Amino acid sequence: MRQQLRLTYMKLVFDPAQTAHNPANFLSSGVRKPNPETPQRADMLLDAGRASGFEIIAPDDFGLAPAAAVHTPEYLRFLESIHARWREIPGASDEVIPNVHPNGRPHGASASYPASAVGQAGYHMADTACPISATTWSSVKASMNTAVHATRQVRAGVRAAYALCRPPGHHAFADMAGGFCYLNNSAIAAQDLRQDHDRVVILDVDLHHGNGTQGIFYHRNDVLTISIHADPQNFYPFFWGHAHERGEAAGLGYNLNLPLPLGSGDKPFLAALDSACEAIAAFAPAAVVVALGLDAHESDPFAGLAVTTGGFGDIGRVIADLSLPSVVVQEGGYANPALGANLVSFLEGFNS
Repeated sequence: MRQQLRLTYMKLVFDPAQTAHNPANFLSSGVRKPNPETPQRADMLLDAGRASGFEIIAPDDFGLAPAAAVHTPEYLRFLESIHARWREIPGASDEVIPNVHPNGRPHGASASYPASAVGQAGYHMADTACPISATTWSSVKASMNTAVHATRQVRAGVRAAYALCRPPGHHAFADMAGGFCYLNNSAIAAQDLRQDHDRVVILDVDLHHGNGTQGIFYHRNDVLTISIHADPQNFYPFFWGHAHERGEAAGLGYNLNLPLPLGSGDKPFLAALDSACEAIAAFAPAAVVVALGLDAHESDPFAGLAVTTGGFGDIGRVIADLSLPSVVVQEGGYANPALGANLVSFLEGFNS
C-alpha cells in the first residue's frame, strides 16, 4: 500500500490512439525483421503504471503549434501527406520506406527539395526503421499531445508528470525521422517549458544517443542537452553522440555527450549520471525534461548496456535530487518481461 500511495501523486498521461501505429518491418544488417517498436510496448508500460496506482489521464489536442515550434513546416506537411501520395505510386509498398538517402544533403540557399514522394521520403527519413503507414500520423500526433499535456501539468505547478509516449521521439531531427521516431517529444516538451523558463535541460538516459534532440538545439544556449548512451563508435546512431560534440556557435558548450562502453552496467552509468548532474548544476536550469529510455536494461533486445532493474531506481533517485520540475518522456525500452518493472523502479526511485 505504501508503494501505491507514493506513486499516485505523479499523473501518467496516455492516449490509446498511439497504438494504431503498428509498423511491420525494419532492416537490421540488411535483413528484414519484425519492427520492435510495437503497440505491445505501450501496453506493457500502461499495465505496469495501472498496477502501481497511477492516475491515468488522456491528453488534450494541442494542434500542430507545439510541434511546429521545433519542426519545419515542410517536414510536418510531409508526415501528414506522404502515405497517401506514396500509395499512388504503382506497385508501392504498404508502408513508406525510402530507397534513397542523400549523403550529406546541402542546407540553406543551395538546398534543393525533391517533388516526388520517393525523393521526399529519402530527404525526410534517415533510415528504414521509421516506416509510415496509414495510421502513423494519427499516432504520432497522439504521442506529441501526450508529451505536451504532461508538460502543461508541470507548467501548472505539478512537480512531475510522466508522458507514456509511443512512438518515441529523440532520434527525430527538425526535418527528419529516424530510429522509430517521427516527432521529437522531448524537444517539444523542452520548447514548451521555455515559455515559462529561461533555461531548460534535457537529460537523455536512453540506450541510444538522442541525436535528433542534439541536432535541434545544437546552436542554442537556452536548452542544455545531455545524453548518456552506448558508445556510438559501434552502436546506433553511429554518426552522432561522440564526446567531442559540444555544440556550435551560441550553443558551444551546451551539449554534453557521455558515451559508455558497450555492456556497461549500473556503476559506470551512475558515474556518468553524476557528471551530468554536475553540468546541470552549473547551467542552473529551472526545469528538466527526462528522456526516459528503458532499453539500457540488461535484458533489452538491443543488448547495448547492462543496467539492472534496481539501477533504474537509483537513476530515478539521482534525477529527483535535482529538485527541478520534471517532465518524464518515454523514449525507448522494448518488449521484454522486465519492461514494466523497470518503469516502476525508475518512478519509485524518483518518488522516494
